[in-house]
Amino acid sequence: MKRSLVVVSLVVVMVLGAMSAYAFGPGFGPRGKGGPCREGSEPGKGVSLTPEQKTKLQELRQKFMDETANIREALLAKKLELKSLWTNPKTEAKAIIEKDNELRDLKDQMRDKGLQFRLEARQFLTAEQIAASGPGCGMGLGFGRGQMGERGMGQGQRPCF
Repeated sequence: MKRSLVVVSLVVVMVLGAMSAYAFGPGFGPRGKGGPCREGSEPGKGVSLTPEQKTKLQELRQKFMDETANIREALLAKKLELKSLWTNPKTEAKAIIEKDNELRDLKDQMRDKGLQFRLEARQFLTAEQIAASGPGCGMGLGFGRGQMGERGMGQGQRPCF
C-alpha cells in the first residue's frame, strides 16, 4: 500500500512538473519570434554601428544616466510619497493632487532629457542606420518595466539607439 502511494505521488509530481514546463510557451515576444529588442539591450544593438559610433553612443548614454540620476531618484521618492498618501485614509485630496503634479513635472523632465538624448544620438548616425533602427526598444530613457508597476523610464517604444 505504501509503495503504491509513493509511486502514484511521484507520477503526479512529474506530470504537474511537465505541465508547468509546457505552460511557458516559446517566449521571446509575439509568437516566439522576438520583439523589437530581441537583439539585446545594448545601445545600438540591431543597427550596424562602427566602433567609433558605439563609443560615442556609450559615452552619450553614460552622460544621460549621469545627468538624470537626480531626477530618477526624485521620481522614485515622489512615487513612494504619493503611494503613502493614497494609502492613508486621512490624506486630503489637495495633498494628493499636489504630489501628483510634482511627479508629473519630474516625468516631463525625464521625457525632455530622453528626447534630447535621442536627438543627440541621431546626429552621428547615417540615414540608413536611422531607418534600420525601427520602432525601438525603449532605450531612450530606460528599459523594461518601471518602479511601482508603471512602464519603464522609456515610456514605450523608442528608437534602438
